[in-house]
Amino acid sequence: MPTEPQPAVGGWHLIEWTCELLGTALLLLGGLSAVCLDFGPSTPFTGLGTSHRLLLTGLMFAGTGSLVAISPLGRRSGAHLNPVVTLAFWTQRKVHPHDLAGYVLSQMAGAILGTLLVRSLWGSEATAVNLGATAPGRGTSDPAALLIEALMTATLITTILLMTSSARYTRWTPLVLWPLIAILVWRGAPYTGTSLNPARSFGPALLAPHATPYWIYVLGPLLGAAVAVSLYALLKTTHVLTAKLFHDPNYPSTLGSSLPTAPR
Repeated sequence: MPTEPQPAVGGWHLIEWTCELLGTALLLLGGLSAVCLDFGPSTPFTGLGTSHRLLLTGLMFAGTGSLVAISPLGRRSGAHLNPVVTLAFWTQRKVHPHDLAGYVLSQMAGAILGTLLVRSLWGSEATAVNLGATAPGRGTSDPAALLIEALMTATLITTILLMTSSARYTRWTPLVLWPLIAILVWRGAPYTGTSLNPARSFGPALLAPHATPYWIYVLGPLLGAAVAVSLYALLKTTHVLTAKLFHDPNYPSTLGSSLPTAPR
């Protein structure tokens, strides 16, 4: 049930920022491991077509994010794991500017850590797939990839804003995002690699290195988030209740919330 709104608070929130860093590292570790497993030279799925392997990769990548969201890490920080998710919640006054900066920096650092772990664990398998770096597919122009990333990210952010606006359905957000992101990877990866997340693309772009198309995976998601926030603003009577993808009232929060939270 909605309660008295708790405003977002400023300060040095090292616990929350560390949770975001570790959560993003786990997202990259699980997701990029799926890329190595499904598309590396030693993949056991050679009998499956590319489409089926992309769907499997999407399910594993998105599943990792959903598991992080319901873990203690996600219950504490909110498991944004993505700068544009944090930015979208900031536009709803659910994230203090201090946390906006802290979360984004933590997410980018976590992406580097996760990619380093993948390179260490998978070795030549990871190198063979450019550490899972995102790039436009063959025949897809940079402007087209930008537009596709924007449209897919708009779908993602709109879903998150709507789910976190309902006291009844917000706890189901990780479960809804799992198939949604899996489908976006399945259908969108042949054209863009399906990033939706500047942090997800940052680690591989930096360490592969494969930085030339990285701007697409910053500008595209930012544009998509702006579209989603603009569309959400048209719903005058609907308001985001929590900036956590899995809101657990037993956990404290530095984020704005209209749902019960544990004392800070």
